[in-house]
Amino acid sequence: MKTYNSLSEIKSDLLANTISCVELVNQYLKRIDEKKKLNAFLEVFAASALEKAKQVDEKLKTNTAGKLAGMVIALKDNLCYKSHKVSASSKILEGFESLYSATVVERLLAEDAIIIGRCNCDEFAMGSSNETSFYGNVLNPLDPTRVPGGSSGGAAVAVAADLCLASLGTDTGGSIRQPASFCGVVGLKPTYGRVSRYGAIAYASSFDQIGPLTKSIEDAALIMEVMAGSDDYDSTVSSKPVPEYSKQLNNRPTKLRIAYIKDCLEANGLNPEIKTYIYSLIEKLKAAGHTVEPVDFPYLDYLVPTYYVLTTAEASSNLARYDGIGFGYRSPNATDLESTYKKSRTEGFGTEVKRRIMLGTFVLSAGYYDAYYSKGQRVRRLLQNKTNKILNNYDFVILPTTPGTAFKFGEHNADPIAMYLEDIFTVQANITGIPAISLPMGTHSNGLPFGIQVAGKHFSESELLSFSEYLMKLK
Repeated sequence: MKTYNSLSEIKSDLLANTISCVELVNQYLKRIDEKKKLNAFLEVFAASALEKAKQVDEKLKTNTAGKLAGMVIALKDNLCYKSHKVSASSKILEGFESLYSATVVERLLAEDAIIIGRCNCDEFAMGSSNETSFYGNVLNPLDPTRVPGGSSGGAAVAVAADLCLASLGTDTGGSIRQPASFCGVVGLKPTYGRVSRYGAIAYASSFDQIGPLTKSIEDAALIMEVMAGSDDYDSTVSSKPVPEYSKQLNNRPTKLRIAYIKDCLEANGLNPEIKTYIYSLIEKLKAAGHTVEPVDFPYLDYLVPTYYVLTTAEASSNLARYDGIGFGYRSPNATDLESTYKKSRTEGFGTEVKRRIMLGTFVLSAGYYDAYYSKGQRVRRLLQNKTNKILNNYDFVILPTTPGTAFKFGEHNADPIAMYLEDIFTVQANITGIPAISLPMGTHSNGLPFGIQVAGKHFSESELLSFSEYLMKLK
């Protein structure tokens, strides 16, 4: 099978009649079967994908196809697709079938994208390695002994292993960007409120955001163009007009002001090769005539604690609905109402999810609310103000996506704090709501890829994507 790296390549072959959408889907289905050991897919939607492919082929004949015609895309297993199963990779939702589609799914289908299946992820999107899924680990296609990153590990692997052209993930603290870095693909977390969260199974509602994982900036821009915009079903979505991102990739000012957070590059634990690469990139940007300057961010050590205090509190609230009564898993060992709650949740949730629910319940409890949750909200405001101050003076901020390359399975399992610190460079964007993207620009001496992260002002996706396209050519 020919390997496609962008929708434009597929469209070219579709127009030349060298391939049809049905043939394309069949080729992806064959590849998914060949690489099923990666455990990237929990379920393949072969029947509905082929039916959609037939419809798109007919539309192409009459020149009425949408702008995503030919794009075969996968969904992280926390995005609802009507009449298809969704489980957030948890036993507690095993066998649950969605009654409606997420807004992003509706919009992709309306533009003739073909959805090929649902991808494995960390349970309820809680994890940085895809080791917390009830359905087992997803393997990194570049080295099966290493993690793919999380929580959108399956979605990243599906793209990296060429099991589909693109995928949708969710990013609460780096869950799109971190696996994108580990698997060598593009991963975009949009501005909070740019894309509707309706139909995404919630982890932490004021942090969650849906975004694309792709092989090219062009495809990320096109997917964003289709997904973004106001939605009556999500009151947190902005009504700002959505630019034609894909047509603005070359609209870049000749001279940019770029910051890099000195504290990040000097942080303990940052791999020396990643540090060296970023400094060499900074020199290239300076040589190209851009202003690149260090900025201080003295709150680096507060990012991860603030993130986990606030997200676990929201998770405790959001996951209260899974109680063994309304829907989902109900323990066969329950004997009364109280035991139904206790046993269903104890048996249905995994260790990491239970850990976060308990932590969240603790920080919200009487006597500790002000000491933890209220203080966390105040620190969040401080972090937002400092970040906005930096972005008022600069167009973009460059920083690492991850401290290192993909680590081995089990490496951080004995120490949850070590796992949480994998998010140290990505959580800032979620805490502050700004857009950020991970670009597959570096290759370590161990042969594994690593991403370079770029963050921008609120609702600056157009400029961010344009600059990303420029950086990818600069590497």
